[in-house]
Amino acid sequence: MIKDQSKIDFYYKLLIEKNSKYEGTFYVGVKTTGVFCRPTCPAKKPKKENCEFFSTAKEAALASYRPCKRCQPLSLPSLLSPEVKKLVMAIEENPQKKWTDKDFDELSMSANTARRQFKKYFGMTFIEYARSRRLGLAFNHIRNGKSLIDTQLDSGFDSGNGFRDAFSKIMGTVPKKIKDIKLFKAKWIETNLGPMVAIADSEALYLLEFIDRRGLETEIVNLRSKFSAAIVPGTNTILENLEEELKGYFEGISLSFSTPISNELGTDFQKKVWEILKNIPPGYTMSYKDLAEKIGSPKAYRAVARANGANQIALIIPCHRVISSDGTHGGYGGGIQRKAWLIELENNYKNAVILT
Repeated sequence: MIKDQSKIDFYYKLLIEKNSKYEGTFYVGVKTTGVFCRPTCPAKKPKKENCEFFSTAKEAALASYRPCKRCQPLSLPSLLSPEVKKLVMAIEENPQKKWTDKDFDELSMSANTARRQFKKYFGMTFIEYARSRRLGLAFNHIRNGKSLIDTQLDSGFDSGNGFRDAFSKIMGTVPKKIKDIKLFKAKWIETNLGPMVAIADSEALYLLEFIDRRGLETEIVNLRSKFSAAIVPGTNTILENLEEELKGYFEGISLSFSTPISNELGTDFQKKVWEILKNIPPGYTMSYKDLAEKIGSPKAYRAVARANGANQIALIIPCHRVISSDGTHGGYGGGIQRKAWLIELENNYKNAVILT
């Protein structure tokens, strides 16, 4: 989501003007209708305070907006191939669906064709967008804190079945007897690098990830299964404190965290790796090879890399501070651009501390 006020003012001006020169440059999400639109949408223009602006359709979908039926933001450019038109229609007919290769067979096209064609027109794969729509539906309630019936209607479902499926497949169904099951609270947190989701009970944090991280759905489902828990939208002291600490982190005020992390996460090997990660100071990095040596297994750098990737407490367990031996950034579940941004933020903080 675009947070820069000058850009918001500029994009809103273009929206009012229905400026066609900026098609594909940004999308607008309308809070009052729950849809996202192109700059030239013919619908009555919303008030600025009811608008959120996004650089991509994927971001708008993750923020729980669905495509506007009037301006059809996924129907640009106008000369879409028949395959892409079929894919767009397929997503909106069943936005909570999790796609497999077999589903593409039913559309009489290969998964590779779907991926290539969709990427060509929209800069993202069909699976990426379908996943964004599905997660957006599930996270709508978490993000907006609405009642289930309001969320259901805002998500575009006439009946509750589709919405409940999208939500319960990821978050689980809350039983009637809550005392019989562990209950986690999930909170949506906006940051400078995009929204994050945090999951905690009253004692500790269990998950903190960027919303668009690949594998997030699986992480949440596995978390739910491991602890026989249900996850409900809400907040608690742990999550409130975390939100404050994240705000301070992204503003460069403080790069340390006091939010307690569950000690029930990970294998013994992963815990050993994560403990070393927590001891890498902000503004410093370590290679996977050095990390392997630190735990006394110098040849286990691949296992160390896997443990790094299995971390589901972003920033607090700072796996972004681990880089390749040649000095390049290496991989990062939240995306390489984010990793570079985080390293630069912490580098600037270190330099500022040295200067003072």
